[in-house]
Amino acid sequence: MNKLVNNAEEAIHGIEDNMTLMLGGFGLCGIPENCISALVKKGTKSLTCISNNAGVDDFGIGLMLQKKQVKKMISSYVGENAEFERQLLSGELEVELIPQGTLATRCMAAGYGMPAIFTPAGVGTEVAEGKETRVFNGKTYLMEYAFDADFAIVKAWKGDSMGNLVFRSTSRNFNPLMAMAGKITIAEVEELVPVGSLDPDHVHTPGIYVHRIFEGKGYEKRIEQRTVRKKE
Repeated sequence: MNKLVNNAEEAIHGIEDNMTLMLGGFGLCGIPENCISALVKKGTKSLTCISNNAGVDDFGIGLMLQKKQVKKMISSYVGENAEFERQLLSGELEVELIPQGTLATRCMAAGYGMPAIFTPAGVGTEVAEGKETRVFNGKTYLMEYAFDADFAIVKAWKGDSMGNLVFRSTSRNFNPLMAMAGKITIAEVEELVPVGSLDPDHVHTPGIYVHRIFEGKGYEKRIEQRTVRKKE
């Protein structure tokens, strides 16, 4: 199976209106910048996006929100995006807020082939409304379904043409989990290396989970809020 594609435009082939996408990253760290730009250019609409956060107004998923491409956002933190807030309050955007650990575990469950998980997070809050609960050893748990995503789009530091991926630092928070979970997984990498050059002990995502891979370009790697110490 040839997994190597030339660019983001080729990688997102088959992503159509009304599909569900997982987008890796934590804040602006490790987001698939090239694929997001390609989706904005393609103009795909009515998407359900599963991501830890919604980017910022002019970067990341925020670019897709500007173009009204997102129908529903499933995430755990959205505090950096004023356009997201505007669309939410005006009723233009459907939003499902999920505790961060639950978000990660629902991704993992999808990758493991588990239909659902039980978690104590959210019991007794709005998160629990309409959901099944069960008691184990005297403690109440919510049943949360595994995600069902058409595509997972992730960004790695290094990868080879077989799809083996290595992530750096904070970008490992959601990218590896989402790479396991999509029906089709697209990986963009900063550096594409020859097969066999990655130490197997350093591979975070085995290539069996990845269907398409390409070397990205022009990464900005923005920081949401740069905090530095004042000069004395």
